[in-house]
Amino acid sequence: MVNLNIDLGAGLKLQNPVMTASGTFGYGREFESLTDLDRLGAIIVKGTTLEPRQGNPYPRMAETPSGMLNAVGLQNKGVDYFIEKIYPEIRHYKSNIIVNVSGAKVSDYVETARRLASLDGIPAIEVNISCPNVKSGGMAFGTTCAGSSEVTEAVRKVWPRHLMVKLSPNVTDITEIARAVEGSGADSVSLVNTFLGMAVDVERQRPFLSTVTGGLSGPCIRPIAIRMVWQVAKAVKIPVVGLGGIMNGRDAMEFILAGASAVQIGTANFVHPDATIRTVEWIEDYCRRHNITDFSTIVGALNR
Repeated sequence: MVNLNIDLGAGLKLQNPVMTASGTFGYGREFESLTDLDRLGAIIVKGTTLEPRQGNPYPRMAETPSGMLNAVGLQNKGVDYFIEKIYPEIRHYKSNIIVNVSGAKVSDYVETARRLASLDGIPAIEVNISCPNVKSGGMAFGTTCAGSSEVTEAVRKVWPRHLMVKLSPNVTDITEIARAVEGSGADSVSLVNTFLGMAVDVERQRPFLSTVTGGLSGPCIRPIAIRMVWQVAKAVKIPVVGLGGIMNGRDAMEFILAGASAVQIGTANFVHPDATIRTVEWIEDYCRRHNITDFSTIVGALNR
């Protein structure tokens, strides 16, 4: 038997290290007929803001070589809608439900987190200080130590359970940001969010996206994401959650060996709706083949 359990601390215990990445899996219920939602480590629901957001104008997605660009812009119906309409429909899942929280101002993050704190079935939130597709807030906070610390510290005061902070790769030194949020109360960090990118339609001589630039994800970013996870895992004492171009179990294992205690799968969900479960099964088989009985013992094996 292989024990795939992983404890990320502050009450967040996963039955296995595989999560969904926010914005790629809806609220989970959209995938109910396509995969077994109860077998995941966690479902991280789409970005949630204080007030409803319409998102950016279309077109807001574009395929690129070995990846995709998106500029959805955190479209959602707001935290109150989530609490009243969505949460009652998904709280029965055996997998952990984690809410990705974003905002234009620090006070937006705080109030959203405060309202979510009333839900006893949400063991953690993921504070998104790294979205490149909004005009205010988002990545603006995550590109400086001061901004990252300000949001983390403010949310920490109102959120009583596990606090995960999602980091931006669009910085000079991601380890500085990671240490800043660790010092401000984060229980874990997740990285990386999308890279700022752009694609041009040469026949129409205009950008593919209405916003011109957007977030690049998919296999093309994986080697850079792994490098950043490896650096951050050596720089902080809190758990690291890795993401960025993970398409299968082998990809996930690269992040795990580099120091990720758990992983998130995003773009792959658009290709294979059961990519998460396939990854869980691959990791379990890998542990068997290597005579590993406890998954946690191979986290960060490259750094030993």
